[in-house]
Amino acid sequence: MQKILIQFDTDEQPSSFDQVVAVDSGAERLFSYCGIDSRNVQGLVHGAIFTRGPADLKNTAIFIGGSNVTAGEKLANAVQNTFFGPMRVSVMMDSNGCNTTAAAAVVAAKKHVPLNGSTALVLGGTGPVGLRVVQLLAGEGCRVKLASRSHERAAAVCQTLSSRLDSTQLEPVAASDTNNCLTAAAGADIVVAAGAAGVCFFPEGSLATLDGLKIAIDLNAVPPAGLADVKATEKAADHNGVICYGALGVGGTKMKIHKQALRQLFESNDRIYDTDAIYQLALDVTGLAT
Repeated sequence: MQKILIQFDTDEQPSSFDQVVAVDSGAERLFSYCGIDSRNVQGLVHGAIFTRGPADLKNTAIFIGGSNVTAGEKLANAVQNTFFGPMRVSVMMDSNGCNTTAAAAVVAAKKHVPLNGSTALVLGGTGPVGLRVVQLLAGEGCRVKLASRSHERAAAVCQTLSSRLDSTQLEPVAASDTNNCLTAAAGADIVVAAGAAGVCFFPEGSLATLDGLKIAIDLNAVPPAGLADVKATEKAADHNGVICYGALGVGGTKMKIHKQALRQLFESNDRIYDTDAIYQLALDVTGLAT
């Protein structure tokens, strides 16, 4: 029986990136649908779960993608709410690469420093990837400064996350310009830049001014870099004692996580790969699971 991956994309066109990775991960047939939301997904889910018997449903899986992470989360909830009893298939949500990228960034830091008890600054912390980096770091016992151009927005996100995390681990900070960003980085062991393309938080030479900084990770692959001292291709490069990762340096691990998650969707019909599950998989893939 062929392994069928059904791609639900919230955008006008299904992501070619996600399609290529699906094929490379072993999906034997790929059905791609675009413009999908909670209003039109039910019939497609029914088509997935009513065409094979319960014992064979592990050979069908759903991948949820698109550029809008909020829309992807709503769609993932709608898909799961359509399931009942044994009539379900495994689901992975990774809109805009949010979960796999965040997981790869956090495991990169975990390779070099103990996260529990460390202090991290996440620049662009209210964005889709940054938010998940904050969530995962805090879940590991890291004290996290969540930076946004708006202190009010940063505080609101911290408040939302505190319903699942210890609120004492989260600190909202305003980072509306370079000076604010560098001030916020004081005392940080880890800095992760997860802002939008085209935003440079630290100009060249900044890393050398930050005493005690151990890890710098820039997740922006589009010039200009979010951290000007970090090249996109760098992977565990040592900059005078600061271990640096660029977007492409993190990207290799992100791809391993993404492909492994897709393969494991077909091991049973009830796996749900969300932020936490993808991070646990990342720990397994990198040998960091305890």
